[in-house]
Amino acid sequence: MGIFDSLRSVFGTRAEADATRDADPEDLFGMSTAYLTMEADLDFASVGAAALCFSNVDSTDFAETVEGVAEILEAGAEETGTTFRLHEDDHGYQWVVLEDSDPEDLVTSVHFAADEFVERGYGSRLLAAVFGFERRDSKAYWVYSFRRGAYYPFAPERGHDRDQRLEFKLRSVLDGELSVEDDEQYWYPLWPDRDGGHPWE
Repeated sequence: MGIFDSLRSVFGTRAEADATRDADPEDLFGMSTAYLTMEADLDFASVGAAALCFSNVDSTDFAETVEGVAEILEAGAEETGTTFRLHEDDHGYQWVVLEDSDPEDLVTSVHFAADEFVERGYGSRLLAAVFGFERRDSKAYWVYSFRRGAYYPFAPERGHDRDQRLEFKLRSVLDGELSVEDDEQYWYPLWPDRDGGHPWE
């Protein structure tokens, strides 16, 4: 099974069959306090970026929905200063990539974007929200799976290795503050397209 098939299985068909409930963007606000814990207890600071991953629908209505998301983010940028761009990765998945030095603004903007998909009837197309952190030469991510209604940690290393010790440490510190996925088979690695990059790049 290739990387694309694995992603489609975990975030797509299999996750949909095993979904615990419908996508709820309100869960994203848990990251507002998790940012503080990551820095205070683990010395991980925000990378100044977050992203929303979704699967495309070949329809005019869905294209208009994506345009609506962009309009909401553009309007919000005037108040928060959060910049955004749309990106398609090598596997055909779509991303809304947001950048802001204020983690609270990132959480709010990701929520606005996700909520617009839900309001327009496309909550099922939401796959994940990804929040990035860094500490010295290490990167770590909290990934929120909309179909599972839970977060999980992802700590990539060079090559396609992961720092599982760090991932378990992140879970032990944040479990209770975030709703953490207890089934580790759903801790899917979102490998970046290049070493040292982010999953949304």
